[in-house]
Amino acid sequence: MKKTYCGANCEECTFSGRCKGCVESGGAPFGTKCFLADCCLSKKQENCALCNGNCELKNQLIKEIDALKIKELPDHVKELFALPGQYVNLEYPLANGVKVKLLDDRKLYFGAQFEREGNDRCIGLVADENFILVCEYGENGTDPEIVSYTRR
Repeated sequence: MKKTYCGANCEECTFSGRCKGCVESGGAPFGTKCFLADCCLSKKQENCALCNGNCELKNQLIKEIDALKIKELPDHVKELFALPGQYVNLEYPLANGVKVKLLDDRKLYFGAQFEREGNDRCIGLVADENFILVCEYGENGTDPEIVSYTRR
C-alpha cells in the first residue's frame, strides 16, 4: 500500500493507477510537487495527522474562505479535503465562448462540496497556497460557473 502525507486512502482512490505514490515520489504523486507534502516535509513530519487536525494552511484557508462571505457557502466551512486536480479541474466557459481549465491535473488541492438546498446544483470550493476558487455546477461537474476566484 502506498503511503501519503495527507492521509488519503490510496485503496479508495480512483487515480491510484496514475499516481506514483506520495512518499515514494518525494511528494509529487502526479508529477508536480504537492503543497501538503511540502508542508509535512518542512516540519519533518511523516504525515498531516501529526498536526492533530491543526493544519496551519488549512485553518488559514478556512478563515479566508469564511471572510469572503459568499452567500452560496455555509457561514463557516468546517473541513477541507485533499483532492487531486484531475478530479476538480472543470472546464469553465468564458464570455467569448472559449472553455478553459484553471487548475493543474497533476497537483493536489484542498476542496469541499456543498449541496444547494432546493436545487440540483452544487457549490464547489478549491484552494491551494495561491488562490481560492468557488464555483457552481450540476451533476458530475456539468455546466460549471465561476462564483468567485481570489488570489491569495
